[in-house]
Amino acid sequence: MTDNTCTVLAGDIGGTKTRLAIFTVTGLQLECQAEDTYRSREHASLSELIADFIASRDHRLDAACFGIAGPVRGTLADVTNLPWRIDATEIGQRFKLRRVALLNDLEANAWGIRTLDAGDFQVLNGGKEDVTGNAAVIAAGTGLGEAGLYHDGNRLQPFATEGGHTDFSPGNELEMELLRFLMQRHAHVSWERVLSGQGLVNLHDFLHHHRGSELPDWLREEMRNGDPAATISRAAQTDRDAVCSEALELFVHLYGVEAGNLALKTMATGGVYIGGGIAPKILDQLKDGKFLEAFCAKGRMRPLLEEIPVRVILNERTALYGPAVFAATEALQS
Repeated sequence: MTDNTCTVLAGDIGGTKTRLAIFTVTGLQLECQAEDTYRSREHASLSELIADFIASRDHRLDAACFGIAGPVRGTLADVTNLPWRIDATEIGQRFKLRRVALLNDLEANAWGIRTLDAGDFQVLNGGKEDVTGNAAVIAAGTGLGEAGLYHDGNRLQPFATEGGHTDFSPGNELEMELLRFLMQRHAHVSWERVLSGQGLVNLHDFLHHHRGSELPDWLREEMRNGDPAATISRAAQTDRDAVCSEALELFVHLYGVEAGNLALKTMATGGVYIGGGIAPKILDQLKDGKFLEAFCAKGRMRPLLEEIPVRVILNERTALYGPAVFAATEALQS
């Protein structure tokens, strides 16, 4: 480590996949030295993955930081959609790392935004950016994550939330029926139950039930043999099935609704960022106006929301860059 450069281990820990990388960090400039991706459920713990990742690599690490898809409490974290408990102290001791930090994955995304260029975003609403205002990030993927960035007078400071697990709130008769349908399946119906990969499947199941329609044999087979959410999305985008198309349209609408809710709760006049793995795959649907209409449809608050910039994060490595920047910041300040 020099006065402004250090080498760090960074991780993006999700319920589906885990990515680990070693970066040399100078300010906001990141140079990747090594990177691997693992299927999370095929491994017993994060420590097992770290041991495999660094076994054949000879890098002197100054610090480590991991973005976790779940709540973080100090040095401990539980992955919401994975049976892992992560202990930063244990990792530091096992791998002789002087500093190990854990971040909620959306907080990690928020740290990563500052490393991106204009080409890493798709603008949904240019708005009127308030450079001293707060910002927010919402990301649907395996689960639903939300985070805020408050302006401290100098720059945006990320903070974690578990907003994806707040109560789903219907806005019309169809959505009230959706809530009743999901209440029969779940003791608590959160926004994650409708805005995630499984959420899209839930919407599709509901609409078949609501319409009294049969699942086509070809669709049933493709869903059984592959990722059901991806199958529904592909069928919708290629106009192969009307209920799939309706499910994706409802998903986009609800995504806009909850993004608007988050914008109001955090007073995100500095912008709302749409992250996660789903958004880049459904860009055409996000750009057609229905997402933004749902985002802005907040009665007397519409004029405020119409001025908030909304951008989709296209760079899938943002959640890996964030922990790297955070780890370097911590190492250089210690």
